[in-house]
Amino acid sequence: MSKRQRRSEDQVHADLFGDDEVVAEQASDGKEPAGPARVQQPDRSQVELRAVDLESLLEPDHQARLVWGYVERQDLSALYGTIKARGSAPGRKAIDPRILFALWLYATLDSVGSGREIARLCQAHDAYRWICGGVNVNYHALNDFRAKNEALLDELLTSNVAALAAIGVVSLVRVAQDGVRVRANAGAASFKRRERLGKQLKLAREHVQKLKERAKNDPGEASRREQAARERAAREREKRIALALAQLPEIEQARRRNGGKADEARASTTDAQARVMKMADGGFRPAYNVQFATDCESQVVVGVEVTTQGSDMAQLAPMVEQVEQRLGRAPEQWLVDGGFPAHEQIDAVAHKTELYAPVPKPRKGKDDDEPPVAGSEFEPKADDSPAVAKWRQRMNSDAAREIYKERAATAECVNAQARNRGLQQMPMRGSLKARSVALLHALAHNLMRTMRLAPQLLHAAPRAMTPA
Repeated sequence: MSKRQRRSEDQVHADLFGDDEVVAEQASDGKEPAGPARVQQPDRSQVELRAVDLESLLEPDHQARLVWGYVERQDLSALYGTIKARGSAPGRKAIDPRILFALWLYATLDSVGSGREIARLCQAHDAYRWICGGVNVNYHALNDFRAKNEALLDELLTSNVAALAAIGVVSLVRVAQDGVRVRANAGAASFKRRERLGKQLKLAREHVQKLKERAKNDPGEASRREQAARERAAREREKRIALALAQLPEIEQARRRNGGKADEARASTTDAQARVMKMADGGFRPAYNVQFATDCESQVVVGVEVTTQGSDMAQLAPMVEQVEQRLGRAPEQWLVDGGFPAHEQIDAVAHKTELYAPVPKPRKGKDDDEPPVAGSEFEPKADDSPAVAKWRQRMNSDAAREIYKERAATAECVNAQARNRGLQQMPMRGSLKARSVALLHALAHNLMRTMRLAPQLLHAAPRAMTPA
């Protein structure tokens, strides 16, 4: 057989069965293979159709399943009652409230606080897609759910804490309270004084009136949608400035109490309820004061509040009252740091709980040559009430100091976990909306504590999807 005939047969064989054998044979003959090597290269632009169901995307113990199991057992009948699409009446079906609630809980555990980001993840992330279950979710629905359901989230926290207390997980022997300053969604340059706010409000009202007249005189100048958008933006700005002016009397009063000048009071035109506070790094920024009260034994959050006061001095009594309303009784012992125990606050809670807080050391007077005597802060003062005097004596013991050590291990831990889950800056404006964010963090935290301490509560029979 000639070399030409043999080469022709090898080519036919390679075309039919691949050229691996031919290359091997040529290599055995000691000859180099002809032409460049042929390889299978990736083609990532091709479309693949795979038969995959959402249920198989997540492992059985995935956190998203835990969140959905918890949401199924909550009473959301108030949300179903507001849905207008019913029976055979016309109208588009509403998104199941359980989906929106589960998405926010899972997103909080996942350190995601933006409605737009959650909407994107519902298209790209398997866990979020599994929660949606094929339902299209937009960021408007997500943001509306979080902004408008502060009261419902508060009720869900009460139900969660009560269920844990009923089985003995939450003992209420000791509760630790602490505040964390969270950056508000307001710029530092948005804070204006009364005179400047008055001028801006006047200009904003004139601008709204001009837009209305322009739309009336020349309706064809712009589309109806553009005109409506301009008027809406102008009205919203006018409303924000008016809210800032309405907040000024409260800010002026607070400055007078602190010895400042009332005419230097400023309010924000973007978030009127935000206040400039001293942050953990020593800087001053617009912020909210988020208060958490936590059961020391279980580390379950039993109380949540959001205030516009930069100091913790007036937050003790309101939180004790809130926990008492949630659980029907006040804790036996209450642990706070040195920023809380104002004398009037101690008097207000003395008949409800036993306070453990550090006693401030006496300051040296301007005319005093000798330093204060060590331990003199524990001696009752002439103007002390019986509750304050008892608090001083209580803290002058090794047993009290040992009890107080649990405060940092409880309150600081909860604050750090909230920070790690994204509680760095409020994504919404207004104290009620900020409280919704804080309540979501408390519910997400308690969900993980429930899974660890009382998993049987998450395996109970789920509630019906809609109210009877």
